Amino acid sequence: MSLAAMLREALDLGRRGSPDLLAGDVVDPVLDPEQPITPAAVLVPVVERSEPTVILTLRTDTVRSHAGQIAFPGGRIDPGDRDAVAAALREAEEEIGLPRNCVDVIGTADRYRTVTGYEVTPVLGVVPPDLPLDPQPTEVAAIFEAPLRYLLDPTHHLVRTVEWRGRERSYYEIEYEGRRIWGATAAMIVNLSRRLALVS
Repeated sequence: MSLAAMLREALDLGRRGSPDLLAGDVVDPVLDPEQPITPAAVLVPVVERSEPTVILTLRTDTVRSHAGQIAFPGGRIDPGDRDAVAAALREAEEEIGLPRNCVDVIGTADRYRTVTGYEVTPVLGVVPPDLPLDPQPTEVAAIFEAPLRYLLDPTHHLVRTVEWRGRERSYYEIEYEGRRIWGATAAMIVNLSRRLALVS
């Protein structure tokens, strides 16, 4: 069975269960009483290698939101986008030069709301190895791959606590080869792990 077929089956079967999922970052009703919700989408590009990997980006320090963080390629859903899948494919092409016709779309995963007001739909897709990617220099400082098995392993999902806006907040973090994956990206990986774990 191909990687795409295995992931498609796992996601399809996983949707029939009810795992304990992370819905989103805590929004403070006092500090953010009427925060608008912006629909967004990210592509989770799984590279078809003997040991499958996931493409991740390091955002530049100059972008408006989530500067300097590790993220999936993606962004807001524009009015011209047909749906979240179209938005994720467009953004990945714009941000890292990943041709949309090279992505075998598996399906969408569980939405996640960020503290900055984005409701993000992760789009899972399989891509061929060694594509000549081209990062958009104003948005992406670096592109790298991390093993899918490593990212989905719950033993690598570390809970951290920090004081933010005068309150103690907890979040997930995944450390990989000196890189720190945290916040919404880590949370979406945790959700995907829990969804797919139902069929493992």
